[in-house]
Amino acid sequence: MSPRQAVPGRPSGVEAAIVVGLGNPGPDYAGHRHNVGAMVVAAIAAAQGVTLKRGRGRLARVACTSTRLAGSRVLLATLTTYMNESGQVVRPLLDYYKSEPGSLIVLHDELDLPFGAVRIKQGGGDNGHNGLRSITQSLHSPDYIRIRIGIGRPVGRQSPADFVLRDFSAAERTELPAILDQAAGAVSLIIAGGVGHAQNELHRP
Repeated sequence: MSPRQAVPGRPSGVEAAIVVGLGNPGPDYAGHRHNVGAMVVAAIAAAQGVTLKRGRGRLARVACTSTRLAGSRVLLATLTTYMNESGQVVRPLLDYYKSEPGSLIVLHDELDLPFGAVRIKQGGGDNGHNGLRSITQSLHSPDYIRIRIGIGRPVGRQSPADFVLRDFSAAERTELPAILDQAAGAVSLIIAGGVGHAQNELHRP
């Protein structure tokens, strides 16, 4: 995938986007709430009939594939490092493709949204999310696009750190496919028309 500028006359979408789903590697973490971003990317790849494959060299810690969404070429990627090391992989990924933070779309879990809510923002703080903090520090910029996927907060005395490293409940798992589909749709909306367009479509009551 070679980055390119937006096509004149098209909506101000995100061209040559790099779409990264955050999570922890390995089967022990695969079903955790913290891995919902990686689940979305895997769902997009499956829907497109493509396979995420481990890279080589500078991309050795990335599982990625190229496909087309909303008429544009995109790179789908998950990381093979732990959440708090995400930036150490995302920075080389953007450098390799000569991409700017504004072309990066990061999907991640969000404690401060109710379960199932999907919201889009560009820039801002990390809100205590270790993966976002690592990416912002490595890029020296917060100006990338985030798709925030609500997982809610734990009830009772369970700590948030324990909560995100647990599987979704049985009831939540029945709703999860529709949530993954909505988050995947948010990616396409951003690529097709830009962040503002996607927010208007997704956030309206």
